[in-house]
Amino acid sequence: MKHRTLGTNGPWVSSVGLGCMGMSVAYGVPDTAESERTLDRALDLGVDFLDTADAYGRGANEELLGAWLRRRASERSRVVLATKFGLRHDPESGRVDGVDTSAAYVRTACHASLRRLGVDHIDLYCAHRRDPATPIEETVGAMAELVEAGDIRYLALSEVGTDTLRRAHAVHPISAIQLEYSLFTRDVVEGDMLDTCRELGISVVAYSPLGRAMLTGSITSVDELSSGDNRRRWPRFAEENLGHNLRLVEAVHRAAGEIGCTPAQAALAWLLAQGDDIVPIPGTKRRRYLEENAAAVDVILTEEQCEMLRNAVPDGAVAGGRYPEQAMSRLGH
Repeated sequence: MKHRTLGTNGPWVSSVGLGCMGMSVAYGVPDTAESERTLDRALDLGVDFLDTADAYGRGANEELLGAWLRRRASERSRVVLATKFGLRHDPESGRVDGVDTSAAYVRTACHASLRRLGVDHIDLYCAHRRDPATPIEETVGAMAELVEAGDIRYLALSEVGTDTLRRAHAVHPISAIQLEYSLFTRDVVEGDMLDTCRELGISVVAYSPLGRAMLTGSITSVDELSSGDNRRRWPRFAEENLGHNLRLVEAVHRAAGEIGCTPAQAALAWLLAQGDDIVPIPGTKRRRYLEENAAAVDVILTEEQCEMLRNAVPDGAVAGGRYPEQAMSRLGH
């Protein structure tokens, strides 16, 4: 496994990380035993950058990782553990109903995550979303106090704009910003955001780098998804958009065939080729997909192959927004 540094002086992480959300919530039926085997296999392969959040299953995903970490306690130093805070849930429906990034909540959320994870520190602590009513300086100031206390090592933000990122970085160095970035979603990162990150020395952690599995070519109909799968209510998977988007996936599949790899590997290799400051975190709970994704670090694309993949999904070609309207309203761009 190859590695990259997050930010100017941040943690040294595997070039392809592992998003753990789907092990507990959102994508199909959880499989704890297979998830733990997948985490074991990740360490075997050198995939040491593990990403979770307190919002994933209202703490369930952190608890799953905590149980696994207790079993692998002697190898804690091999894991770069990232978690996020800020999303709050309605106690009755269980759905996210607000964002809290106040200083008091930063401390409360961090200590709760430490308990669930069963660790004495979090390697990368990330504000999941930004509460516009709370100055970013307050949020990052509280996070910086947690660094001083030894509870966390490095800071990250997710889904904020360039002005917010600059203000945050002025308070305490930000090692990474987590943003959706893939062949399907390029406008969020490319342009002003990426220029700002490179000016400040901040890496991009690319979540949903496979378009929530659509880019793998494994999904041809929402009927293949379980009844509780979140993708059933996301615009790009809606009946009026899916057929169009799958034709774009077919173009990626053809390009991958010419390159000599799987569509997933082509999509991840394309992200890796955008710069050493890009770290994708594809999510899976299955060992076979983890192994396929990890092997993308060995797919070295030429400039012509990168352009071929970019042209397979022209700018603005994807139909449908990346989140339902309510979730889009919580993004801080």
